[in-house]
Amino acid sequence: MKSVITCDMEGRIETFSKGAEELFGYSAEEVVGKERVSVFSPGEIVLQNVPVWLDTASREGKYEGETRFLRKDGSPFSARIRITPTFANGKANGQTGYCGVTEAVAEEVDPPIRWTTKLVKALAITRMPFLSAVLMPAFIGGAFAYHYVLDNPGTAFSWGLFLWAVLGVALLHLGSNVMNDYFDVKDGTDGANNNYFLQFSGGSRAIELGLITLGQTKKLGLLLLAASGLIGAYLAWATGWPALMIGLAGLAIGYLYTAPPVRLVARRGLGELGIALAFGPLVTLGIVYVATLQLVPMAFWIGLPAGLLTANILLINEFPDAESDALTGKNHLVVTFGKEKSTYIYLGILLAAAGLTLGLSFALPGGNLWLALVAVLILASGLAIFRHIRMHYEDRSLVLSNKRTIALSALGGLFTAIALIL
Repeated sequence: MKSVITCDMEGRIETFSKGAEELFGYSAEEVVGKERVSVFSPGEIVLQNVPVWLDTASREGKYEGETRFLRKDGSPFSARIRITPTFANGKANGQTGYCGVTEAVAEEVDPPIRWTTKLVKALAITRMPFLSAVLMPAFIGGAFAYHYVLDNPGTAFSWGLFLWAVLGVALLHLGSNVMNDYFDVKDGTDGANNNYFLQFSGGSRAIELGLITLGQTKKLGLLLLAASGLIGAYLAWATGWPALMIGLAGLAIGYLYTAPPVRLVARRGLGELGIALAFGPLVTLGIVYVATLQLVPMAFWIGLPAGLLTANILLINEFPDAESDALTGKNHLVVTFGKEKSTYIYLGILLAAAGLTLGLSFALPGGNLWLALVAVLILASGLAIFRHIRMHYEDRSLVLSNKRTIALSALGGLFTAIALIL
């Protein structure tokens, strides 16, 4: 009995043979257009081996090997697989997907899992690569505190409290990521979404891949938030009540972004606004306070451009998820206004981030020419991304804009921090 499955370049199942139904236990109706081929493999094998198999098939014309698969009921079985690239209208027009032919084997196959794969697993579950969204405003706050707030008489910079604060906001971000995944799976949002961009939208998919259970996700998320809360409590004890209030505000936004009954993401723009505050001004305000014991209004404004650039990451990631999000009541800006109008919301947020950065370059004591240059770079790079969004907001090529928006947020924050130091 042989299984024949075809999928597109992102693994979304396009055809599912009778042999596949018998071997894997799914019906074609259950998986075609609704699932990705990763559903048939243990999560660690997906992370470690599947990308290598597909790359080999694309480069060499085929991949052949033995591995372990999972049936619908969760039972494992060993099999031999042959993967070849597929082309819709001949090779000249480029590859459009893959065809996998699978046959069960009697011998048990147990692919070894490397320690590096277990590390990648942890990164995937927590979406740790997105930490730059909170670390950049933390560095901006530190740079501003050290080079501007220290000019105030009697002010000293506490490196110890600064580092504890950075760790605290990092743990808060990771905990919020995990809890967001928990609630998105629990309320059916992730299950309804097969249009997400791999690695960029649609959540971590860690539960779907079997890397962690729903219950374990909740426990991990609460543990990370509790660890962040302990650091916040220590900082509040060491510095005063403002640290506690700022920390609680960030915690509330991060947790309630997808948690019922508030579910900010469903509140037609409140989710994006909350993220802009939590991943910018609240971080810089809190960092400056714990590092210098000074509540400085400019510390809020210096972080707002970074928060706006992070809000654009959220916005652009909502495009591929919009249809499924609408089905589960996730009424964010793209669901509310539609994709075409939301491209201009992206532009508006971009212009606000660049304009605020330029304004801050003049508002800072003595002016800051380097920060003005950062504003120009943000604007020029962002407009190039916007042009690409306008051409591709309805198709899968939009993923390039997702990548570039993430890079713009990270680099914009980094260059802002550097400009404040120079």
